Amino acid sequence: MEEKTLENSHPTHNVNFAQPRNFRKKLKSNLAETFFPDDPFRGFESEPPKKRLLKGVQYFVPIFEWLPKYNLRLFRYDILAGITIASLAIPQGISYANLTKVPPIIGLYSSFVPPIIYAIFGSSKNLGVGTVAACSLLMAETIGDKVSPTQNPSLYLQLVFTATFIAGIIETTLGVLRLGILVDFLSHSTITGFMGGTAVIICLQQLKGVFGLSHFTTKTDLISVLKAVFSHRDEWHWQSAVVGIIFLTFLQFTKYIRTKKPKLFWISAMAPLVTIIIGGLFAYFAHAEKYGIEIVGPLKRGINPSSIKKLNFDPKYISAPIKAGILTAILALAEGIAIGRSFAIMKNEQIDGNKEMIAFGLMNIVGSFTSCYLTTGPFSKTAVNYNAGCKTQMSNIVMAIIMLLTLLFLAPLFSYTPMVALSAIIMSAMFGLIEYDKAFHLYKVDKFDFCICMVAFFGVVFINMDIGLGLSVGLGIIRALLYTARPETCKLGNIPNSNLYRDVKQYPVAARTAGILVLELGSPIFYSNSSYVRERILRWIRDEESSVDRQGDSVEHVILELGGVTSIDMTGIEGFFEVKRLLEAKGIKMAMVNPRIEVLEKLIISKFIDAIGKELVFLSIDDAIRACRFRLDGTNKVNGEDNA
Repeated sequence: MEEKTLENSHPTHNVNFAQPRNFRKKLKSNLAETFFPDDPFRGFESEPPKKRLLKGVQYFVPIFEWLPKYNLRLFRYDILAGITIASLAIPQGISYANLTKVPPIIGLYSSFVPPIIYAIFGSSKNLGVGTVAACSLLMAETIGDKVSPTQNPSLYLQLVFTATFIAGIIETTLGVLRLGILVDFLSHSTITGFMGGTAVIICLQQLKGVFGLSHFTTKTDLISVLKAVFSHRDEWHWQSAVVGIIFLTFLQFTKYIRTKKPKLFWISAMAPLVTIIIGGLFAYFAHAEKYGIEIVGPLKRGINPSSIKKLNFDPKYISAPIKAGILTAILALAEGIAIGRSFAIMKNEQIDGNKEMIAFGLMNIVGSFTSCYLTTGPFSKTAVNYNAGCKTQMSNIVMAIIMLLTLLFLAPLFSYTPMVALSAIIMSAMFGLIEYDKAFHLYKVDKFDFCICMVAFFGVVFINMDIGLGLSVGLGIIRALLYTARPETCKLGNIPNSNLYRDVKQYPVAARTAGILVLELGSPIFYSNSSYVRERILRWIRDEESSVDRQGDSVEHVILELGGVTSIDMTGIEGFFEVKRLLEAKGIKMAMVNPRIEVLEKLIISKFIDAIGKELVFLSIDDAIRACRFRLDGTNKVNGEDNA
């Protein structure tokens, strides 16, 4: 009788047991994948040295790439966009400077120098550079805990510049070392909750300006702010509240117009500047100060003075700017890069996150030398820049030129701006950051993400900003660790009339093969989860053998599908040795399918492949099933002949 062989029944695809790569090659590959996943220098090697140098300069300084191609047609769009965002930069600059508790002129300075630096080094064509509310309040809260902005304003301002410098150093370092992965720890859920909570406390902070209060708390939590507002009812000025409500209603109405008719976006973009102009005229002619309506005060003409000598690294105070610098740097990067990418996608463009970090870092370093505080890419200004039809980074240069003219000639005109008008502008901007729809979407899609979002929100609102942010990030890291420590495994079955094998829970029609258990491992195997993986494999075997419809049908082969195992450490390999010994004690053979190159190399070097035999390592599940069936058929045939 002709003997049946595996080779004749089915062509088996062989696994490539190549000689493991040397350490240098593996290290180079891993470093390239970790720090250069986007392969930014592709195509450089094929170019001549001069062209390679030119491309290198264009890569690190993007203005040399887009400026030579610039023309008048593009400038027509950029000048309109630049004028539009400048009209928003003036009121926002003054408002957010007030939020940071620094002189209003600092806010105008911060919209002059940083945009020029970004236009040179930034890669986003849509990003509008400026100060942001969240970082402004976070810096005020962190540094204000160390030095009072009212009792020692000079030292407070020095520490703000120092925090900006430290933030710039951190951002530049992260970009140069290509460590953008650190920013990824601020998940979408964390940012949504943090921004929402920050918007709430910023709105509450503006009650001081709305009611014209002279005394207020330095704390930011909900309880402290409400206590301060209601404990000083004797300082309330109804005139200030009425003016504030009128301005806020006007600003919200212009936003409503923009929502109904997007082409009229410029109305809402110009509304803050109109509010400041009308407010200034009202305060001047009505002598608003007599009625308890506070004004901004004197604003001097002139461009940014040097502040290098104002950087303060006194050990007695340095802890505050270091803390503020770290927190605001990470937050500014996460917000700015996310916003830049969002608007780039709308134009089917890409931006380099690491180049953005360098650009943000440099503009904050230079900004700290020129009397500016922390800047990034705010959503409001970027959205206006995009809707105004910007084509290149030139729109930021146009904005900077307009800010220069404002500083040289127009700054004193804004000295009569009512503080209540600034409060209305800030509150109107903050309403858009409380994203109820996103929170509800998180609740529907992923309850754990919703919890992370709510921890950030309530932590910021009821405790303070850095604790709220820290709790949310910590919860996110715990979740990631849980996913790592308890990786998903599943049992695979054959989809009828195909050679596909899928999760039997997801596809109940998937059929098992008698005597063979196929398991898929879907994550790296490290010291933190190797024990769990071992116990889970043994439990799958016990469940399979004790299943009601499997009585008397013992498992003789376990096939581990390793396509999802991207890496393994020594503890994981020892775990495989232990699984093999336990299975052999039960008379069960262990086979592997599709190990990745890094995993296979380690299994070869550790002699695990020799221990199970190369004949039990397969390229596909189909090959493994056929081989196991062949062995089962051969064993049954021998047993049958012995019984005869």
